[in-house]
Amino acid sequence: MVVTVLLSIYVESKELDRVTSSLKGLPEVVDLFEVTGDFDIVALVRTKNMREFRDFLKNKVLSVKGVRGTNSAVILYTHKREGKLLEE
Repeated sequence: MVVTVLLSIYVESKELDRVTSSLKGLPEVVDLFEVTGDFDIVALVRTKNMREFRDFLKNKVLSVKGVRGTNSAVILYTHKREGKLLEE
């Protein structure tokens, strides 16, 4: 079962470029956005399962210098993507 997660990342301001560069190189990161609001970066992440996501978060994201914290939202169901309704 593929796991898709919206991963919000809080970054030390001076490390934003370093963190962004590190995340761009990770194959699990499908999309990557700098955003305004409570977090600095939002990544769309896909892994094979929850165990792989846990390892990705712990060993890859949280080990990047400048990452101060994260918030994960696992996508349960997609109703619409890129302007197109998905069949139920």
